[in-house]
Amino acid sequence: MDIPFYDLSKTHSHIQNELEQNVLDVVRSNWFIQGSNVTEFEKEYAGYSGVKHCIGISNGLDALRVIITALDLPPGSEIIVPANSFIASALAISYEGYRPVLADVREETFLIDPDRIEAAITEKTRAIMPVHLTGSCCDMDAVLEIAEHHNLYVIEDNAQAHGCIYKGRMTGSMSIASGTSFYPGKNLGALGDAGAVTTDNDALAEKIRAFINYGTKTRYHHIYKGYNTRLDEIQAAALRVKLRHLEDWNKQRRRLAARYMAEIKNELIELPQVPFDCVWHLFMLRVKNGRRDELREYLEFAGIHTLIHYPIPISRQKAYAGEFDSDLYPVADKLAGSIVSIPLFPYMEDEQQRYVIETITEWK
Repeated sequence: MDIPFYDLSKTHSHIQNELEQNVLDVVRSNWFIQGSNVTEFEKEYAGYSGVKHCIGISNGLDALRVIITALDLPPGSEIIVPANSFIASALAISYEGYRPVLADVREETFLIDPDRIEAAITEKTRAIMPVHLTGSCCDMDAVLEIAEHHNLYVIEDNAQAHGCIYKGRMTGSMSIASGTSFYPGKNLGALGDAGAVTTDNDALAEKIRAFINYGTKTRYHHIYKGYNTRLDEIQAAALRVKLRHLEDWNKQRRRLAARYMAEIKNELIELPQVPFDCVWHLFMLRVKNGRRDELREYLEFAGIHTLIHYPIPISRQKAYAGEFDSDLYPVADKLAGSIVSIPLFPYMEDEQQRYVIETITEWK
């Protein structure tokens, strides 16, 4: 049996007619930028997320960048970000001329450790960027309490947790603003690069709308040195279709994850711990005794494809050489050497999952 890490064709086959019709309608309209699909998707996603504003953007990295730009922080400002995340979380800070400050994560959840946030705060700290990694929500009560105590902004990186609920609120709705990605493999994925900002702040939303469109509110009147980073009509048309199915897909992900949690039995494997809601963008195992690569080779031989998220921590990336003391983030290092992500996707067949479970359980 050959089991891909993620089978997007299964998802698309269930919505093919809807998807093709919406995209074809855009092509026939000959209106590709700032049209009705973008406007309607922004309304729909804002409503789904429980916020006043959604601003469609060309990708997740730019979504975080424009938030940071629009906040107009003082020169030399620092923003705290988890040491265990995709590099985009830090790059968004660096691109705007500010300094990312890493905080280590909790070993059991892989998410930013509020105690480490507190220890990382300096007189230059202006914001905290929790990342809802793997589809699991951070401890937002603790993050928000710290931010309020120190008068800091909170910017959510919600690229992996569309539809995750924390104490009655959606991720992406609990901060000054949230940046998200709709990369094709996300829980809500476009047909290429796409992203969005969500916020309840009217003034910030208005400013971000100008920033993503060359810094203008009125054509040819440029009030900011802005970007060209708009969501296009074809991606918005595809996202409108997929948003209608997101809750069902997340329900499937939760069911698949529950089965993994209940049925994978192997003393060499540690299953993830999820204290709050999770929409299971990824299902990560921790492999004991430094044997992660052995397990991956074993699974590959059996036809089960896996990935590592993320094999090199931000602190050890060449792009950030000399900017961090790499030894200060032992949990991120430990996770980078022990985590493996196994197949989990909507419409995964029972037989496929049974095979994955049995193969992992039998590994010695």
